Amino acid sequence: MTQPTLATDRLILRSITAADIPHEQAFYQTERSAFVGGPMHPTNVWRSVASQIGHWTLRGYGTFAIEEKETGLYCGHVGPWYPEDWPEPEISWTIMETAEGRGIAREAALAARSWAYDTLGWTTAISLIDPANTRSIALAERLGARHDGTFDHHRYGTMDVWRHPSPEELRNAP
Repeated sequence: MTQPTLATDRLILRSITAADIPHEQAFYQTERSAFVGGPMHPTNVWRSVASQIGHWTLRGYGTFAIEEKETGLYCGHVGPWYPEDWPEPEISWTIMETAEGRGIAREAALAARSWAYDTLGWTTAISLIDPANTRSIALAERLGARHDGTFDHHRYGTMDVWRHPSPEELRNAP
């Protein structure tokens, strides 16, 4: 599958490119990255980004770079994600500090989840979140996800499983 470009009112969800790597490397030099495996050496960040790009080839879907339409600002990445050692398909997000507090993560995650449901035919999705990552938990709740247990990962430790509403639940929501 060729990676599509999605658009929302304020955002473009597009292919991740080499130009995005310095932004990811800067993020992974901060303590903010602790919830997603950081801090991380820049070479390992490069490999992580390469894995996100390769996910499209291996699974036919993957994460999108989030770009603000008006400014071209790289805001992070979001999208369907299902690495080999995950319990089930996930809607994943990592948001740069410059994009926080403006509703960008929610807007991007809603678009990515809709695409996974409408195009990929997913009937469910989770988000795996570090129990101490209160910002991501709050986002999951704003997306309508509910806590659905835990998952023990060999690298990331115990993560909370947040179950997103199914396409049917979203259609029948008031």
